[in-house]
Amino acid sequence: MSMNRADVPAERKWRTEDIFATVDDWNRLYSELEGKLDFSSYEGKLKDADTLLECFERLNAVVLDLNRLSVYAYMRHDEDTRDSTFTALLSRVDMLEIELSKNTAFITPELTALPEETLRAFAADKKLADYDYTLRQIINEKPHVLSKETEEVLSQGGKVFDGFRQVFSMIDNADFPFPTIKVDGKPTKLSHGSYGVMLRSPDRRVRRNAFKAYYGAYIGLINTITAAYVGNVDKDVFLSRARKYKSCLDMAMSREDVPEIVYKNLLRSVKKGLPQLHRYYRDRKRILGLSSQHMYDIYTPVVENAELQLDYEEAFGIVKKGLAPLGERYAELLCEAHDNGWIDVEETEGKRSGAYSISVFGLKHPYVLLNYQPSTNDIFTIAHELGHAMHSYHSERSQPQEKSDYRIFVAEVASTVNEVLLYHYMMNTTEDPKLKKYLLSYYMDMLKGTLFRQTQFAEFEYNAHKMAENGEPLTKDSLCELYLGLNKKYYGRSVVSDPEIAYEWARIPHFYTSFYVYKYATGIVSAVSIANRILNEGAPAVEDYFRFLSSGGSDSPVELLKLAGVDLTKMDAFNTCMASFSKALDEFESLD
Repeated sequence: MSMNRADVPAERKWRTEDIFATVDDWNRLYSELEGKLDFSSYEGKLKDADTLLECFERLNAVVLDLNRLSVYAYMRHDEDTRDSTFTALLSRVDMLEIELSKNTAFITPELTALPEETLRAFAADKKLADYDYTLRQIINEKPHVLSKETEEVLSQGGKVFDGFRQVFSMIDNADFPFPTIKVDGKPTKLSHGSYGVMLRSPDRRVRRNAFKAYYGAYIGLINTITAAYVGNVDKDVFLSRARKYKSCLDMAMSREDVPEIVYKNLLRSVKKGLPQLHRYYRDRKRILGLSSQHMYDIYTPVVENAELQLDYEEAFGIVKKGLAPLGERYAELLCEAHDNGWIDVEETEGKRSGAYSISVFGLKHPYVLLNYQPSTNDIFTIAHELGHAMHSYHSERSQPQEKSDYRIFVAEVASTVNEVLLYHYMMNTTEDPKLKKYLLSYYMDMLKGTLFRQTQFAEFEYNAHKMAENGEPLTKDSLCELYLGLNKKYYGRSVVSDPEIAYEWARIPHFYTSFYVYKYATGIVSAVSIANRILNEGAPAVEDYFRFLSSGGSDSPVELLKLAGVDLTKMDAFNTCMASFSKALDEFESLD
């Protein structure tokens, strides 16, 4: 049972007083900021470099304070979600953010309307050096910006364009008919969270019944979900054509400042690596002693009773040792995080579940939320979240505010580098064959879920959008046929692609943020390659990695990864990741 927050020792709580000493201090800044949201004096005057610089600097100062208000309210709310005090603060911050967004909406369209030579002069102006990448992005998007009148019309369609995601969210949460199955003879109502737990049950009947009941609920809603998803794809096609992109993929990748070849390299490399994944599933089928392996069997643990049930201090000690290849300064920062209020450790009544890292430029340090339990997964979670925190820490201290925040494309790289380094340390320091086998299984499952599964999703998105662009009708039948074909391709002959799995596409929320899921896969590809280089090359690779950690959002994410020795426009990193999976599989089989 969760403890009360008042009973948690101070050294296991994060120090929100490093942001604001009291709520009264928060309120004082809020009141000051209310009078700083008017930017109308700059409208129509951004042709001049000095005026533009003044506008940018004033906006950044406001955003900095607004982010401090937001992060404090968010963190305090997550300490106890039942406390309405901080829910109210979050609502108040939302109002300021809406007001600021409305008052500064003119900036990007006004800059985009300027001649390209003016924008290039701005980007080359030393006074505007902190904003050169922002300006280069505006230049790159300029061919896709339409007339003022058309842009005004499109801007008014924001809620309409986002409506498909909202429709799916309501279907999937508010209106979803969660089914009930029997577990240990007792009726048990499934939820999205408990469904995953049921698929890991040692009782195959529970797994099968949960799978069929859960997908049965989606099948019952398939016409409505299809309409929502097709609407989302049609929206993408409309906007990509209206803005003169070559395709929906081109639009998504251009906005991320990532070349299309990265997406295609991912699909190509995973296709080449599928025989290794099929071998993995053959091994699972043999170990589990199944005459036929169904989709509801693929999450069942193949190594039991090997969990590392360590208390938090022991777990943190292992994380420190696992990350030792990153050097003394990194180790010192880990100690600082542990000792000086970066981390909120314990699960407490009302506390938000899960884990995350959060930071704001200008704060003393980033923060990490945990709900630590003595399990192997939670040991890796410590390493993962501290990876995020260290990425933020270094970027915010090496870059100006405008360039300090890294893009989503690279957001999971530092966290996963830590997990991979920890995995190798744990493998190299145990002689227990059962623990080794468990760790190998854990690592392969991580690659299976993040590399192979997310790429399957990415390939589905790619093909569905291509069908729409080519005028092929998207229907529940065509989408299910597409997905079932991909499922058979990815899982191979050792897994029965049950008829229900054809509907899996209908339950993936990320599909309503098109071409997002591939970033999880390229993130783990990059992380495995970086960790491999650190372990093999030592100090030079670590130095390069710290250059990446310190780069924030100062350039295209693909260019920034090159600082750490990863070039996703080529196949080397993809091949390294596939080789890592194959090596783990070889070792796993050798322990039989």
